[in-house]
Amino acid sequence: MFHTQEKWADNLDGPIKCIRSDAWLGEGYYFWYYESDAAWWGINSKNRTKYYQIYNCHINCENVLDTVFNEDHYRIWVKNVDLAIEKFLKKDRGKISIKYINEFFRERGVLDGIHGVMFQDISNNPDFWVVDKFQYKKRIQLVAFHKEIISNFALYFESEC
Repeated sequence: MFHTQEKWADNLDGPIKCIRSDAWLGEGYYFWYYESDAAWWGINSKNRTKYYQIYNCHINCENVLDTVFNEDHYRIWVKNVDLAIEKFLKKDRGKISIKYINEFFRERGVLDGIHGVMFQDISNNPDFWVVDKFQYKKRIQLVAFHKEIISNFALYFESEC
């Protein structure tokens, strides 16, 4: 999988942990399934230095909740997101956020014992919208909660934004 970061003076020797409160799947090390998504992310989100880097690595997915390719895992995921939304709406807290869902998961121990989550969302990459309203490729991300499942991390590519 691919990890995208801004280019700095020194190359990374491991991925950088995302700790943003709006991170899709909470705190962790984020990776892209497709190189094209990693590059698009670099150009559009990792551009303060005007250069980005893509690193590749191997992820041990043995204990990853795979909501993309595993139907049972997908059902577990949807059930728990629905429970979070239901609880939120009962409390009438206003607009639901990703931060709330991640906090709900943490409080309920939904991901206890899970080393990561593979997830699909809708891409903003116009290359995926060649046919109007028909995104035939999934935009797949993986968050690793434990660095131990990441191996062979190495610089793959760098480019100007």
